[in-house]
Amino acid sequence: MLLIIRQKASQEELKKLADHFRGYVKIVVDIEKEILAGGADRHVDEEQTLLGDGCRQHDLWGGGLDFETKEIDYNSIINLRPGQDNPSRDILSKEVRKKFDTIVRTLLV
Repeated sequence: MLLIIRQKASQEELKKLADHFRGYVKIVVDIEKEILAGGADRHVDEEQTLLGDGCRQHDLWGGGLDFETKEIDYNSIINLRPGQDNPSRDILSKEVRKKFDTIVRTLLV
């Protein structure tokens, strides 16, 4: 179930997100608006939902969260941005990773 999370997720929202991939959730974070979308099969679906909600492509980054270990990953095809100096599926910028981490931990952990 795809959800947009704008404030600390409720226990019900966390359960819905965690159930989709049995404890793991794919997420796309808007690092400027400090919101995220999660719970879809593919990052692109979350990305499209956030774009439809008024987010800018430049601000959207994908990754995931393991709810059991609290480990965050930064890997998504939507992160491939040769024109923005991110020629990788991983988020290479330490600054972007830090923002991504902070938002995920604030909203989901």
